[in-house]
Amino acid sequence: MHRKRPRFRKALALLTGSLLAGSSLALAAPPASAGPGAARPAAAAAEDFQQVTLAKGAPEVGEPMSLAVLPDRSVLHTSRDGTLRLTDAQGNTSVAGKLAVYDHDEEGLQGIGIDPDFAENRFVYLYYAPPLNTPPGDAPENGTAADFAPFDGVNRLSRFVLKQDGTLDVSSEKNVLEVKTSRGMCCHVGGDIDFDKDGNLYLSTGDDSNPFSSDGYTPIDERSTRNPAFDAQRTSGNTNDLRGKILRIKVKPDGSYDIPEGNLFAPGTAKTRPEIYAMGFRNPFRFSIDKPTGAIYIGEYGPDAGAANPNRGPSGMVEFNRVTKPGNYGWPYCVGKNEAYIKYDFATKQSGAAFDCSAPKNTSPNNTGLVDLPPAQPAWIDYDGGSIPEFGNGSESPMGGPVYRYDPDLNSPAKFPEAYDGDFFAGEFGRQWIKRIEQDDDGTVKSINPFPWSGTQVMDMAFGPDGALYVLDYGLSWFGGDENSALYRIENVTNGHAPTVTATSDRTSGKAPLKVSFSATGKDADGDALTYGWDFGDGTTGTGQSPQHTYRTNGTYTATVTVTDPTGYTATANVHVVVGNTAPTVTFQTPADGTLFQFGDTIPFKVKVTDPEDKKIDCSKVTIRYILGHDNHGHPITSATGCEGTITAPADTEHDPNANIFGVLDAEYTDNGGGGQEALTTHAQVVLQPRHRQAEHFSDQSGIRTYDKTEAHGGRTVGDIDNGDWISFKPYNLSGAQTLTARVSSGGAGGYLEVRTGGPNGTLHGSGVVPVTGGWETFQDIDIPLSKLPKKTTELYLVFKGGDGALFDVDDFMISDKKPAKNDKRVLVFSKTAGFRHDSIETGVRALKDLGGQSGITVDSTEEAQQFTTANLARYDAVVFLSTTGTVLNADQKKAFEKYIAGGGGYMGIHAAADTEYEWPFYGGLVGAYFDSHPQIQQATVRVPQHDHPATKGLDDAWDRTDEWYNYRSNPRDHARVLATLDESTYQGGTMNGDHPIAWCQAYQGGRSFYTGLGHTKESYAEDGFRSHLLGGLKYVTGQEKADCKPRKA
Repeated sequence: MHRKRPRFRKALALLTGSLLAGSSLALAAPPASAGPGAARPAAAAAEDFQQVTLAKGAPEVGEPMSLAVLPDRSVLHTSRDGTLRLTDAQGNTSVAGKLAVYDHDEEGLQGIGIDPDFAENRFVYLYYAPPLNTPPGDAPENGTAADFAPFDGVNRLSRFVLKQDGTLDVSSEKNVLEVKTSRGMCCHVGGDIDFDKDGNLYLSTGDDSNPFSSDGYTPIDERSTRNPAFDAQRTSGNTNDLRGKILRIKVKPDGSYDIPEGNLFAPGTAKTRPEIYAMGFRNPFRFSIDKPTGAIYIGEYGPDAGAANPNRGPSGMVEFNRVTKPGNYGWPYCVGKNEAYIKYDFATKQSGAAFDCSAPKNTSPNNTGLVDLPPAQPAWIDYDGGSIPEFGNGSESPMGGPVYRYDPDLNSPAKFPEAYDGDFFAGEFGRQWIKRIEQDDDGTVKSINPFPWSGTQVMDMAFGPDGALYVLDYGLSWFGGDENSALYRIENVTNGHAPTVTATSDRTSGKAPLKVSFSATGKDADGDALTYGWDFGDGTTGTGQSPQHTYRTNGTYTATVTVTDPTGYTATANVHVVVGNTAPTVTFQTPADGTLFQFGDTIPFKVKVTDPEDKKIDCSKVTIRYILGHDNHGHPITSATGCEGTITAPADTEHDPNANIFGVLDAEYTDNGGGGQEALTTHAQVVLQPRHRQAEHFSDQSGIRTYDKTEAHGGRTVGDIDNGDWISFKPYNLSGAQTLTARVSSGGAGGYLEVRTGGPNGTLHGSGVVPVTGGWETFQDIDIPLSKLPKKTTELYLVFKGGDGALFDVDDFMISDKKPAKNDKRVLVFSKTAGFRHDSIETGVRALKDLGGQSGITVDSTEEAQQFTTANLARYDAVVFLSTTGTVLNADQKKAFEKYIAGGGGYMGIHAAADTEYEWPFYGGLVGAYFDSHPQIQQATVRVPQHDHPATKGLDDAWDRTDEWYNYRSNPRDHARVLATLDESTYQGGTMNGDHPIAWCQAYQGGRSFYTGLGHTKESYAEDGFRSHLLGGLKYVTGQEKADCKPRKA
């Protein structure tokens, strides 16, 4: 739908070219300092700025990508679909030109730059992905070089001429530079352009690497059969590749280029590219150059690991970088203040040593450059979560902005005040802010200050020749513009405010005659009365806030409303109307908005498309895209075509499983045009909600606060809960849901958790008791049966009830389509580690909960040894030690556990449970055998001699699988029944002399014990055979199924 665009006050409209004569994009140098002791002028107050809308809505900005301000204050801005638009200083927008682009994943038309001599040569630079002959769809993740080769492509930096009439002369294209790419895979294009004071062109490029199979850490997968796009060493860490870099060239009049002096590698240096100025970037998506100093200010996107892992590296973080000289900025070996990643073998799942940030080496077989790299430079400002209080919390998506330079000789009422001279304006896409960062001459940050911004997601920023800040707002849609997408100019206010206005209409397309009802709403910060005047674009006019008009002739019209205050200040907004062609209607019939899913699901879809002019819809023109949503941004992952079918939401191993991630399906159809008018495109989108959701990722709340908690999944809970507080989530479609399982803790009064929809007092669908768990860091799960759920999409409310004072905390919740178990049995999963920590633990916990839920076994989980008390253990039929390591219980806790086993309790040990409590003889007997050593991860054959035990019922006699295979200090066969053995002839590194037990069971001192050495890798817990093995073990140790576990001879 076409939307409004209010504009600016009359005084600024009177600025003329002569007033700004001699202005260029290279802003004037700052005035001479009055001395080190001189007081800085006071900063302007928020009310001294106004945000003027120049263009708004998808018809005027498309999917906004980048902007450049011209000397006359017009703005060129790009849309990813290849469209270049020109918005003049009065806010009139036209299409300047369109390039054919390849737009899979994040690719398409990216950055734009204006030649320093634009006033004379009218040169415009664009960075885009030409179509080439690239196949449609996704590139293979695994295969051979021949399989990957068809997806080899380029992104192209080209120079064009912008004609005097504001249109792009496409025939003037000069191909300046090409950057090779691996197409058919997401992510990280980069693509910003700027110039320094010497006229050198700078281009940013991303690492062109897939981050979704690296667990949120560094993507350095060197496997020979793996698509090279999973290895960022081939790009960012490669001195002979232009990706993951800041490039610096001097473009010559004929479109070729020279290499300026002072780049990172001199021309002729073996295995290097001389265009590289700075390397080691992941996605330097937005940057700018401070012309007087030459410093480059970069917003650098980072990986998504939710926490540091001693076997993989640091937690995810992002950076603002200030680059003052050529250098290596670390990726994919180091991030932040030179925190090093760990060398990791994706084939064996083994970790090596940490990379040396002072002397990184690139030994990847995909590297075509130098092995020895320049030392990594630390980030200027790095942040993760709420690590910088002034930045707040939420998404981590830095957008490098400009440095302001005050010009005392510039006659412009819009220019920012002198107090802001030298300040860096940083943007944050997901957190939706602009911050003014005050700094010393050497870049030392003095203060981080809020700046007035009322838009949504900041995409690009630049100061214009008038000293105002121009901002491109992406909007809130996923890979397509919406009514929030916009181009703004933020001005200093010196003499009253201009009004603002928004405009809408009930129809924006249709056949003639077309009757349209318009509506406009104006506001004035000074409280002035406003008058409304309309120009309907067909030679007729009107007045009032809500006029009607009938268009009788086919054509594309722009209806403009102008609001005027008594002082003569004005603002305008546009509504675009197409007469002769009707936009198609696209709706999802399946799935519903807010449908529950799990990553890895194959999702059926059915889309209905109607169009009055097309009549019969060609379903091959309907494109369905799956987008991985993360906070407020998204990554396009895969696509399909057709009105009906299925699309798979791949498992996501880039983001922490506790991150705010979800799915989005986008359906697109472009009609064939009609009535001689342009073709029109319509999108429809639905959100897919993961069944598991962190409580702190609420949409709205009342009364609560969030707290950092060590034992919480994702490290944060919803707390400070009093009676009547609530949190809500939207959109949700709960059709088919049966149970909500909440992870809670209480060191207070406890209480009740209610599940409602529609509002905090809406329909009640279930309620559960939250017990006092023994502490705010002591968590347990509660199951809440659900009933009377609405079939339509709604808002989900979790409402908290109880007595006085603090009640409880909520960590996360899971919505299941299975009814709560009768809870014949209850299990406690214990996963505390005092040594090596397996990154599969959380995956294992989820698998055990899922398996238990299918079989009437309630599964609680903890890493707190404090739960090992006689009273608490009495609540459970069995305790599972999941890859525990080291000494995890104190003396009193050990006594309680021994008493529990003696009373008939069950024990189940998984994998590293054999690497635990070496000095506790009772435990040594219970687990059956202690860990001794292991070779690298590899495939081996597990032999299963009998199938009469629940843990082996579903297994083949010979079970081929990949894992980390433990050798043990002793053979448990004399005191336990061996259920499965390893065939040492099928792999390297077995030391048990041919009799190699890998799973066993036993009766032990009054209790039941089952141990399996399998389960090192995350992948194990998705494997059908292993899940059957685990479920059988659970059934045995809880007493749900009986088995003979007397020792037997081999």
